[in-house]
Amino acid sequence: MSVVYDNANTKRDQGKKAQFSNIFAAKTIADTIRTCLGPRAMLKMVLDPMGGIVLTNDGNAILREIQVQHPAGKSMIEISRTQDEEVGDGTTSVIILAGELLAQTEQYLQQGLHATVIIRAYRKALEDCIEIMKTKASIPIDVKNREEMLRVVKSCIGTKYLSRWSDLACQISLDAVQTVMIDENGRREIDIKRYARFEKIPGGSIEDSYLLKGCMLNKDVVHPKMKRRLENPRIVLLDCSLEYKKGESQTSLEFSGEPDFTRMLQLEEESIRAMCQDIIAVKPDVVVTEKGISDVAAHYLAAAGISAVRRTKKSDNNRISRATGATIVNDTGDLKEEDVGTGCGLFEIRKIGDEYYTFFDQCKNPKACTIILRGANKDVLNEIERNFQDAMNVTRNVMLEPRLTPGGGAVEMALSRALDAMSSSEGTSNDEFFKGVEKYPYKAVSRALEIIPRTLIQNCGGNVIKQLTTLRAKHHQQADQFSWGIDGETGQLVDMHKFGIWEPIAVKMQTIKTAIETAILLLRIDDIVSGTKKASTLTESGGQGDGKKKKDDDENKPTDESNKD
Repeated sequence: MSVVYDNANTKRDQGKKAQFSNIFAAKTIADTIRTCLGPRAMLKMVLDPMGGIVLTNDGNAILREIQVQHPAGKSMIEISRTQDEEVGDGTTSVIILAGELLAQTEQYLQQGLHATVIIRAYRKALEDCIEIMKTKASIPIDVKNREEMLRVVKSCIGTKYLSRWSDLACQISLDAVQTVMIDENGRREIDIKRYARFEKIPGGSIEDSYLLKGCMLNKDVVHPKMKRRLENPRIVLLDCSLEYKKGESQTSLEFSGEPDFTRMLQLEEESIRAMCQDIIAVKPDVVVTEKGISDVAAHYLAAAGISAVRRTKKSDNNRISRATGATIVNDTGDLKEEDVGTGCGLFEIRKIGDEYYTFFDQCKNPKACTIILRGANKDVLNEIERNFQDAMNVTRNVMLEPRLTPGGGAVEMALSRALDAMSSSEGTSNDEFFKGVEKYPYKAVSRALEIIPRTLIQNCGGNVIKQLTTLRAKHHQQADQFSWGIDGETGQLVDMHKFGIWEPIAVKMQTIKTAIETAILLLRIDDIVSGTKKASTLTESGGQGDGKKKKDDDENKPTDESNKD
């Protein structure tokens, strides 16, 4: 007797079938973006549902646009997004590694090894990987040494579309992160998302991109007579509208005589004048508000020689506040001298292409910045922005955790060798663990880690078997030489110490943690029930509708006679 009631439309996979289905889905997702790893990575062109084109080799950007039905496939896409939010780089590596870890488990499941045993071995391997990486396979870095920092950022940009302009990109990324960094009471805060804004302007060449130590808005002043260039301006930021108070919804007013109507207009004008007088009292040169400015208010401000910008975004206002030292005020009556920002060196309206842009430039101690990107078209600019985001996240990661691991698949190969040594007779720590069957899936993690150097060789057309064997031999000969890896341009072996490709330890640790934990999660699934209710049943109302539907279904059932036919 079946205990679980299955809907007619429900599809159900159980036991081994469910596990193999998950492994197949993970491998398919990994194979989709395998060619996107390394400096010789291919680009993918994805059409999004709105008809736009996404042209990128960023793992997260590609998978975000792909429609996937399989639940395990959705989990894989989710880990790429997690990686992007957490450390900002390594989105392709994490998918490839998770796919390979699951592929390695297939043979053990076929041989009858229980998923729990494999999971136990994977957990142990993860703990050992983290320990080895922290103690043996990484070096400290001085974040104050600009040359070293630029080298780290360069290794991140080297695999991207932006690699041709890597010197310019490295300088901009490093300067942007150092601008928004705040050290308070021994706590370091680097909020790139909020205080480093990208302004994409089609036209010009990529070399024309630069970092603005201040803010830039796609706005013009509200009155033609207002000044468009001011040096050392006094800036007031508002969060209120400079208009008379309007009703929330439809408001009707009844007047008994014409003087009442004239009086009402007069009161409206007086209320606006009072607001403007409050502003003029603190002698500002520039007023920026998040809400509207009426024509009357614009006239008063222009007459007082004040330039005004209206309807800015909340995030832009916060950035201007950080850059100029002004305080955002909610009511003009509360304006005080200390709310005025004097940290800006130049306020200027410039015309770029067909658009007018407001610049708050030459700020004295800005804690916010704008990166102005120029390029041929929108698709190129979007890809450059994604590359810059990765580079800035890498810089942030190094500043928060100043340790580096060698790139080019070197750290994966070093971990693979170390895990292999621990699981064989060389292993001395926790020997009891390696006497059981767990040591075989533990070795599988060591094999799976080799997928990164192997993919790097494949993507640049090198001889995979020859180069991988030589690399393995290098690491086995000298255990302390953990820096031998693959040159992604040529597929040859190089020492990363001399070659100068280094990655932040935060990125690598997050990649391995996320990949192994995802493999564990998907292995624990032994039953997949996927079913959808018919749309008609959702629209039926109450019991009466259900009864009617049942009756209709009974009438539509084939009879014994028709079945015979």
